[in-house]
This record gives sequence, C-alpha cells and structure tokens, in this order.
Amino acid sequence: MQRALITGITGQDGLYLGELLLSKGYEVYGLIRGQNNPKREMVEATLPGVKLIQGDLTDFASLLRALEIAQPDEVYNLGAISFVAYSWDNPLVTTDITGKGVVNLLEAIRIYSGDDPRKVRYYQASTSEMFGRVQEVPQRETTLLWPRSPYGVAKVFGHYMTINYRESYGMHASSGILFNHESPRRGYEFVTRKITNAVARIKLGLQDDISLGNLDSKRDWGFAGDYVRGMWQMLQQPEPDDYVLATGETHSIREFLDLAFKHVGIEDWAPYVKQDPRFMRPAEVDLLLGDPAKAEKKLGWTREVEFPELVSMMVDNDLRIQSALR
Repeated sequence: MQRALITGITGQDGLYLGELLLSKGYEVYGLIRGQNNPKREMVEATLPGVKLIQGDLTDFASLLRALEIAQPDEVYNLGAISFVAYSWDNPLVTTDITGKGVVNLLEAIRIYSGDDPRKVRYYQASTSEMFGRVQEVPQRETTLLWPRSPYGVAKVFGHYMTINYRESYGMHASSGILFNHESPRRGYEFVTRKITNAVARIKLGLQDDISLGNLDSKRDWGFAGDYVRGMWQMLQQPEPDDYVLATGETHSIREFLDLAFKHVGIEDWAPYVKQDPRFMRPAEVDLLLGDPAKAEKKLGWTREVEFPELVSMMVDNDLRIQSALR
C-alpha cells in the first residue's frame, strides 16, 4: 500500500487530493496546524479514512516527526498562505509559511530519506501568480517569473528551492505550476466563491449587492478536482520535472459574473455589482493564460470540467447551502 502525506489538507486541493488518493488505495496522512484547528472536524467528516498529524511548516521538528509517523512514499506540499490579498497585509507570515516552509519540508525529507534521495517523491504546489507581470502569452514552464505580490514572491522562492534540491541532492521533486482552479470547496474569501455565494443570496433575497475590485482582470480558470489528478500524475513519472496545469483559455471577472447571474435567471447584473477600490490590488496581475501542452503530452493529463460547468456547479452548491440556512 502506497503512503502519502499531504500538507494543506484543509484546503480545497487537499480535500480533493485526499479523496483521489484514498480511491486509489493509498494510506493517507494529513498535516494539520494547531491542536484545536477549527477545520479538523470538517476534514474528518469529508475524509474519514485520512489520519491527521499535528504539525507546522514553520516548525522543522514537527515535520521530521510527521515523516517518521507517516513514512510516506509521496509528499504533497499544498500548505501555504494562499489568499493573495492577505499577503500584502501579512508579508512576513506569508514568507515564513509559503516560502521558508518549503525549505523546512524539503530539508526534513532529505534528512528522513538518508542515503536514498528518492525514497520520497515530493510535489510542490507552485502557482501561476509567479508569472505576475507576464512576459509572454501564454505562459509555460520556461516563461520568466515576475511575481507581483508577496504571495507570488514567496511561491517563486519555494519553486526554485524545489528545483535546487532536485538538482543538488537528486531528489524526486516536482513542481506543478497550477493556474487558477476553483470548486464548490473554494474559500469564501476568494473572488470566485465570493461571487457565487453572493449570487445565490441575491437570488434568494438574502443580499442586495456585491462589492468587487477590478472586473477586467482575466484568469485561466479550471476545476480543482481535475488539477489534483495532475499532481498525482507528476509523481508517477520516472523522472521529476515541472509542469503547467491550465485550461489554455482566459476569462474575465465580467464573464464569470455573466455566467453566474444568468444561471439564476438574472440577465443584467449591473444593478447588483459595485466596484470598491479597497479590493484593488496594489500591483495588479492583468492576464494569466497557461499552456498545458507539456502536461498533456508527457502526463496524459486532460481537464474534464469546462468553465461554464464550473461556474454553474459553484452557484448550485451555494444555492443549496443558502437555502438550507434560511
């Protein structure tokens, strides 16, 4: 039986990846921060087969202990301060967890592995936010990185440290440069879930409007369930490498609003949407568009959920939740 350790098990990716690995017969361990983590019960209810280990990416000793307990064949590092807006408010915390946390985990794996550098296969959750001020369209694995947020900068650090450990120690360490991926499990602080939740509440008469930032920002949005499958495929390769996972399509916030409101029968969303400068980024990332050709060719990775289906899926989920709360 294969064994896997997932950091960031409480996030949408961690939950989908946990389900995928359990379905493949893995023994799955999840690293969870804090003894009284409020998301612990949610994880236990969603993934009853996962064994949870208390640990912290900023605590090197706890990572070594987690590795000794889990004895994993694969480690998926999904743990991070992942809300971009938060990273400007707390750049030091973001750096410690999202950046330095990668080094802590890689070094812990190196020590745990002893004389066998490939004892553990490692996945690093890199991100399209690393491209920031994009230098070419579409973005691919060789595109120059130019991050535009403390989050993006921290992720670049973790990305290159993963490459460095791979090249310096011969570790099977791969990075997935994932473009925006959403789901009904997305946190409410993210703009996509903020929109679908508000649309559901507006439809049900529970909310009057929604305040957003830049409506012209464009992103390459896919479904998180498709993307975790790509993570697993990367670690099944004989040699480690870096891969972009993306849809190859770009859509604006306005298009997301169009689909979300139309799904509940509202054709003109203008009366319900306000622009608020508080939600504008200090340094905006205007256009992210990924080229998944390498992943499609080498991994055989394909996406199954199209953009309109993703939006509908998220709106329907929030309609169910909000209807139950009435």
